[in-house]
Amino acid sequence: MIQFLVNDEMIELTSFVPSLTILDWLRTNIGQIGSKEGCASGDCGACTVVVGDLVNGQWHYKSINSCLMLVGNLHGKHLITVEALTVSRKPAIENLHPVQRAMVECHGSQCGFCTPGFIMSLFALYMNHSAYPGKEVVIQALGGNLCRCTGYQPILKAAEKCFSYDNNAQQNIAHKDNRFSRQVMALTMTLKKALALNEIPFIESAEQYFYLPQNLDQLYHLKATHPQAKFVAGATDLAVEFNQQLKLSKQLISVRYCPELMQFSQNDDGMHIGAALPYSEFIEPFCQIYPEASELLERLGSLQIRNAGSLGGSIGNASPIGDPAPLLIALDAKIELHSIRGQRVMALEDFFIDYRQTQLADDEVIVAIHLPKRNATLKLSCHKISKRMEDDISAICLVLSYQLNDQKMQQVKCVMGGMAAIPAAAKHVAAALNGKTLSLKNLQLAAQQIELDFKPLSDVRASSAYRLQVSKNLFDRIWFQASGQIQLAKDDDSSNVIHTRINHAAL
Repeated sequence: MIQFLVNDEMIELTSFVPSLTILDWLRTNIGQIGSKEGCASGDCGACTVVVGDLVNGQWHYKSINSCLMLVGNLHGKHLITVEALTVSRKPAIENLHPVQRAMVECHGSQCGFCTPGFIMSLFALYMNHSAYPGKEVVIQALGGNLCRCTGYQPILKAAEKCFSYDNNAQQNIAHKDNRFSRQVMALTMTLKKALALNEIPFIESAEQYFYLPQNLDQLYHLKATHPQAKFVAGATDLAVEFNQQLKLSKQLISVRYCPELMQFSQNDDGMHIGAALPYSEFIEPFCQIYPEASELLERLGSLQIRNAGSLGGSIGNASPIGDPAPLLIALDAKIELHSIRGQRVMALEDFFIDYRQTQLADDEVIVAIHLPKRNATLKLSCHKISKRMEDDISAICLVLSYQLNDQKMQQVKCVMGGMAAIPAAAKHVAAALNGKTLSLKNLQLAAQQIELDFKPLSDVRASSAYRLQVSKNLFDRIWFQASGQIQLAKDDDSSNVIHTRINHAAL
């Protein structure tokens, strides 16, 4: 059995198909049809809902795509849908939530199909900020809501205006005295009792199972017992298989309830990122160490996707176009694997074997990613090429890292995604740069070696010729970026790493 809250109602479920998404359950099982299905792949945001997690005794709320999150992973969470926001069904505008009222008054509502998704993204923003956070934050919050029937400006105005109304505790669900507080407290106590029993919650349906192990020992034994079972974290890729390819998995094991997989830490040895930790939980501290990676990580899906997806899911999925892998390989990351047989750690570069094939054994679990401490002379350049600026899959991802000493490039690593069956190092490029002076000419000469490293395929995202040409052009961009950083550092007399964005026009 699993237990969770939907708005102000406690739900207990013992049987449902493990591949059932929140969106399908809401619409077909309990008749809440405010959340819409537009793409069933996490691209449009029409299905956006808000989910609360209990973390260290405090509830934290974030937006997610209900078309991707599986019902099994709702255990112990608080799901808020658009139906909960209006205080009364009376048509008076005062009965609307501030974000709904602002959308009406700013004429930000579209045809109506995508509006609930916009409302829930704005609602999550409203819950997590006591005052208007600024346009850049708003754009990030709405990056996964793609409909623009009324144009973007009315929606941006609504995002600002919703913070101008009197703050009504009955309408702001984030307040402690809100109308959900009693139910949330009851759920908190239920979770504490369940943890004390040390049992594995699960659901079943016609010999199909969804397990929710609560610690690593339970996880290891489940995987050893069910080697064909698939792991589920955010399901941002797996749920697309369920929704669009109609694939089914008889056994699913959630990794989201093992505290050991949800850790992030930094010390003198480097950085530790738990395999199941959502991107949004570690991107900020990661980018404090590697600010050059900010744009790449902020363009990794939408905020809804980053609130659900994880490094373990992306790396375990072994997609050749996953954005994190080239960055992590370029930074000499290691991957930590565990099973009931023991532990092993290997270079992430060695983890990938072939298309969608890895070194992960049937009984093993990805536990964490480890990065060494950043060297003071390390330089990093990250570039993603896609058809859309936000919420899109890479056609090409290129990451170049090197140590710069006396303007000489050393320990060069160039790693690319989208160019081969796996994310892979461009070894001829790296060899052409090692020991060379950092200059446009040397970067351009090294770029010519890409054809020795890769023979990319043509697909719906890009042709082989396009991938080769744009990859070479990116080395011009790397020079423009690097020379800009050097000049700024000289002018400011600062040792801080300065990251300057180079527009796609630089290609």
